[in-house]
Amino acid sequence: MRLEPKRWRTLSREERDRIMARSRIDIDAIVRKAKPLVEAVRREGDSALLRLTLELDGIDIAHRGIAVQPEEFEVASRTLDEPVRDALDFAIENVSRFHRAQAEESMKSVEVRPGVIASERFTPIEKVGLYVPSGRGSFPSMLYMLAVPASLARVPLIAVTTPPGPDGAVDPAVLYAARRCGVEHVYRVGGAQAVAALAYGTASVPAVHKIVGPGSAWVAAAKRIVGDIVDTGVPAGPSEAIILADGSADPWRVALDLMIEAEHGSDSAALLVTDSEELAHATAVHVERLLADVPEPRRTFLREVFSGYGGIILTSGEAESLEIVNEYGPEHLMINCADSRAVAAGITNAAEILIGPHSAFSLANYAAGPNAVLPTGGWSRTYGPVSVRDFMRASSIVEITPRGYELMRDHVIALADYEGFYTHAAALRRRDERTGE
Repeated sequence: MRLEPKRWRTLSREERDRIMARSRIDIDAIVRKAKPLVEAVRREGDSALLRLTLELDGIDIAHRGIAVQPEEFEVASRTLDEPVRDALDFAIENVSRFHRAQAEESMKSVEVRPGVIASERFTPIEKVGLYVPSGRGSFPSMLYMLAVPASLARVPLIAVTTPPGPDGAVDPAVLYAARRCGVEHVYRVGGAQAVAALAYGTASVPAVHKIVGPGSAWVAAAKRIVGDIVDTGVPAGPSEAIILADGSADPWRVALDLMIEAEHGSDSAALLVTDSEELAHATAVHVERLLADVPEPRRTFLREVFSGYGGIILTSGEAESLEIVNEYGPEHLMINCADSRAVAAGITNAAEILIGPHSAFSLANYAAGPNAVLPTGGWSRTYGPVSVRDFMRASSIVEITPRGYELMRDHVIALADYEGFYTHAAALRRRDERTGE
């Protein structure tokens, strides 16, 4: 494979639009195909989940049942290799330390005017579904990235869906992480059918109020379909990353880091944006050589990403680089420049900003503390990382004393009259009238 840097200014509008769109085009096409799957689960429930898992994934889960049993958690804890258990414990503790600070945040009461006291009360969402992908590998990291903030928010019911392995079993690291995070309800089903099960509910899988978690284009498509009946949370689809670098960066390390997110799948996106021709060409050479060391199917994923939604973009300077990054609004952004902090100040749209050559995507994906479930597809313009707040809802609390009432009464009557709301004004204007009863 030949990885050729592309000069931004010479690209056509169509080429630029394709880079900016990444896998959204694929998801649009898949929505039509996913609708019958979602509808089947809505109508048939568990029987559709069993049938679709067999037809689409080639896995028979009927003998095990859809819900993971308590003894399976115990077996996972006993059989998982100790280094993996230790690594999960380490990462879960780091993620918990970061998110615990979010859980402790609360709004103090504010006296808006004398006698007008307002505040907010946060309560957990009652039922939440966590989608943990598994089709292209095992992702216990996604389990704890979702379950830690949900548990800290004290969500009463946390339901996890995750695709099973070829034998119908759920990955032991996922089950170990679930147990460590206090999650007891795990269901061996994935894809569009899992999203449908969480949205509509089946005999085995409870219907939830919110679904959170990344997934394939099929998962993203299913979330669009059920989005009118359930909150689908942060738009988290196929992985994407940008490295913003200048001539000071080490091309060897840039090449290694550029390949990280690209190995998630062929629908991922990975871009190097740089104003250094020397860095661009040296990085391309290293990537081409490194590909030979990557085992399948990851090597194929990398090749398809770099010939599809990924690559190397050459710019005319830092200003153009920043413009491209901010327009793209990446899920993951790594800044590897002579003064990375200063460059970071110019970023307005990115879900995660990693500063400096040692802040590799790998470290942030697993154990740096902040959440690695991030908005994709440009949604970093309005969404941020998953947090404890994603699993809570706020209620405004207002108390108005007689003094506060007198201060507000005439102003509100004037506004209600202006807007034509008769009873709004009458409730205040005629409040002290007596009916004689």
